[in-house]
Amino acid sequence: MMLIQNKQVAIVGGGPGGLTLARLLQLKNVNAKVYERDLDKNARVQGAPLDLHESSGLAALQKASLLEEFKMNYMPGADRTTITDHQAKAVFSDHETQKEENFGHEHFRPEIDRGVLRKLLIDSLHPESIAWDSHFLSLEKRGEGWLLHFKNGKSAYADIVIAADGANSKIRPYITDIKPFYSGITMLEGNIHEGEKAVPQVAAILRGGKIMAFGNEKNILMGQKANGEIGFYASFKTAKDWVSASGLDFADPSQVLGWFRKEYSEWSTIWDELFENTTMPFIPRPIYCMPLDQAWKAQSNLTMLGDAAHVMPPFAGEGVNMAMLDALELSECLTAREHDSIEKSISSYETAMRKRASQIARESLINGELMHSENALAAMTEFFSANKHE
Repeated sequence: MMLIQNKQVAIVGGGPGGLTLARLLQLKNVNAKVYERDLDKNARVQGAPLDLHESSGLAALQKASLLEEFKMNYMPGADRTTITDHQAKAVFSDHETQKEENFGHEHFRPEIDRGVLRKLLIDSLHPESIAWDSHFLSLEKRGEGWLLHFKNGKSAYADIVIAADGANSKIRPYITDIKPFYSGITMLEGNIHEGEKAVPQVAAILRGGKIMAFGNEKNILMGQKANGEIGFYASFKTAKDWVSASGLDFADPSQVLGWFRKEYSEWSTIWDELFENTTMPFIPRPIYCMPLDQAWKAQSNLTMLGDAAHVMPPFAGEGVNMAMLDALELSECLTAREHDSIEKSISSYETAMRKRASQIARESLINGELMHSENALAAMTEFFSANKHE
């Protein structure tokens, strides 16, 4: 008999990792409920589109019987990349050479809008299996399990709690006191509605795909989103306290544009249109990474996945893929019959997860250094040319 038969599983956080786990557990008739801080399913979903990889994100969707749904909802062509220098001169593009659809190919990384992926996962769950407006506050030991307390005054019991609540996880401290370190890089996120109309010069280079622009040890990275939106990041090396030390009001476009013109002074004025047309406010994101050698003792009723477990820089495109692969592997460990206790199941999952995440985090840190080096343009052009879709 399955170890978690008749157990109540609480998943805190309704991002791709938490929702994927809920779906995979429900397919095995496990009583899993998601607690999400957003008020309802229509909450605004922030962030760039997600590119899913064959052996992780797509493998999890396949197992969740959602691959066909994904194929009907992804954005063909959105993974096509143009690399430019700081003057917006294109030095690499795979728009002409890349096949339209290549499922099953290890280098095919189809893109899907975050909001669309979230809706697809939510719709796959049993009705009433997400408790919205559940902003997690604290855990309290209760018998063999936990009492979860939320900001709305409600509490809920669970035999097993899984933290899927992201980089600033409130549950992680119940598992380990190991904290992430600052990578040296901060990204400033902007979002533009009606991209083609608002930023015509940039949209002409983007062509519904991605742009990576490199120069003077700084980057501008962007991608097409659903509904004609464009999301972009100015990415640069700076001190850990830049957000407060800069004195910038991120809701004031003229201040941020002034900062950009000063800090990216060698860059073409073509990029200015991004800063002039952003829907306020800008979102500064200091980039953190978990120590590569982190370890802790497994518990019998508590674990974590995704950024809560192993936040890492986004420079290998693996964050969401790792979270969804965590969900896949954790669901297998919890429902397999090979372990004689839940603690051993969790330990088996965590050991493999830490090892796998550590390798990818190392790769992300190395890529981050490379992308913000003097030689970034040549190095990234060479890397993309070598990995062009066969």
